[in-house]
Amino acid sequence: MKEDREVLLQSFFDLIVFSPPDFLFFWGAVFLVTTTLVAFLKKENKELIPAKEETKGITDTYKLLFSIIRMPAVLTFCLLILTSKVGFSAADAVTGLKLVEEGVPKEHLALLAVPMVPLQIILPLVISKYTAGPQPLNTFYKAMPFRLLLGLEFAFLVWWAPKVKHEGGFPLYYYAVVVLSYALHQITLYSMYVAIMAFNAKVSDPLIGGTYMTLLNTVSNLGGNWPSTVALWLVDPLTVKECAGAQGHSCGTAAAAELCTEAGGSCVTTLDGYYVESVICLILGFGWWFLLGPKFKKLQDEGQSSWKCKRSN
Repeated sequence: MKEDREVLLQSFFDLIVFSPPDFLFFWGAVFLVTTTLVAFLKKENKELIPAKEETKGITDTYKLLFSIIRMPAVLTFCLLILTSKVGFSAADAVTGLKLVEEGVPKEHLALLAVPMVPLQIILPLVISKYTAGPQPLNTFYKAMPFRLLLGLEFAFLVWWAPKVKHEGGFPLYYYAVVVLSYALHQITLYSMYVAIMAFNAKVSDPLIGGTYMTLLNTVSNLGGNWPSTVALWLVDPLTVKECAGAQGHSCGTAAAAELCTEAGGSCVTTLDGYYVESVICLILGFGWWFLLGPKFKKLQDEGQSSWKCKRSN
């Protein structure tokens, strides 16, 4: 009975998982059809003509960007948002790779993202009700500790994976827990994301809204990308290994690991750097939340004049 259930599960995965060529062909066709429909059916409103161009060229654009980022309120926002997502880096960047390393099939993880699609569509609609007011960053601040704690829960999922793995793969209840964990993670992630987007829209100078919004959104995205890169790079240096089967050898460096192998031993991981990172990120994340979070929230109390750019015409 158990083997039949596993075969049925695998058949279900094989049935609905697309091959990469089919996936690219399908979405290429969707993009082609939708863009063609937009080109033929969408009409421009010629009555609405902008009173003034935002910029006159590339040089003017970059001068405008530098003048925006030099404003004290914008500079403070950039510095805070660039450090706000350090606490999520291990969970966001490394968890998926570690699950695959523990034996969870990549196609199964990709398939588990399918139930997230309806949630990702609904969440912005629900969260926008709480971020539409004058203080959208309150939602960001409230969601942050829950997202940090989910980082530890992700580490538990990685630790739990080899405990429940059997010859046929992983039980259904493990995938159910993974889906639930990712759903909770999406709720916290979108709460923070929508709050930042609402704040950026609120403070952007309407005269140069496009350039202003692009700058703030770019900095926000960079604040999530650079910690993920660092987290991936630090996994191996933080991992502790020992040489098993060959006395007097270690695995602290690549050269030492090679000597261990030549001596007939093997390097065994005693402490995975992912778990070290998870704890460090949790500490750094809550440190930011306690020390810099209140200052981040105070940015929404700044007057509109603090965000308006003084342009020289």
